[in-house]
Amino acid sequence: MARAKALQIRCLHKTMKAYLDPDEVKLLEQAASNLRDRLLIRILARLGCRISEALSLGSEDIDLQQATVTIEHLKTRLKLNCPGCGASLGRKHVFCPRCGAKVEAAVAEAKERRRQRRLHLDEDTLEMIRDYIDGGGPVFRNGKHLLFGINRHRAWQVLRECARKAGLSPLENAETGRVHGVSPHRLRDAFAIMAVRKDDTTDGIRMLQEWLGHASIATTMRYRKVAGQELQEWYRKLWGRKEKGDG
Repeated sequence: MARAKALQIRCLHKTMKAYLDPDEVKLLEQAASNLRDRLLIRILARLGCRISEALSLGSEDIDLQQATVTIEHLKTRLKLNCPGCGASLGRKHVFCPRCGAKVEAAVAEAKERRRQRRLHLDEDTLEMIRDYIDGGGPVFRNGKHLLFGINRHRAWQVLRECARKAGLSPLENAETGRVHGVSPHRLRDAFAIMAVRKDDTTDGIRMLQEWLGHASIATTMRYRKVAGQELQEWYRKLWGRKEKGDG
């Protein structure tokens, strides 16, 4: 019994995929029950942004005329220091904890300098965003009209629910072999994999690095690694049947 179960698990891993393809992403989006969830999936898949970046987006970050979205790179660690004594500051500090100087303006300026990237929107996604904003979708919170107004946990639930409805199988990490359910980051992976398959030149990888907001190109280069299934197909071509005339 245990042997049969082990064999079943091995067979499952052989057929398991490492990433979502565009058709599966489309099924995922179609499984969403409302416009907010469809837009969340669309933005994650079409922009390849991190879930934290998507959830922090406000209608103020969308330029409907230029068809662009400004994304704040939240993964960048923000180092704040008092301009007078050099003491470390928190993001909410108004006065320096060491010298007592007012640092509200300095903190605001440092936040403003946080690394950002401006991404372009395709026509379909732009139209979806316009309909969502016109329909009163954004939620006003903390002085900003957030597009989604949900937390990370709820975002994960949305993706898992839609994956279940769409009948999508779990994904396998090509490097570690660990099996994961469909999650927001898998849509970022799907975008990157699609981009590399379309253009894996040096310039293409550089542009992908800038688009994804990777500090190091080494991180982006990981997407050039061929998935296990494709590697297997490549190997079979090497040692497959020889064509006539090859001797």
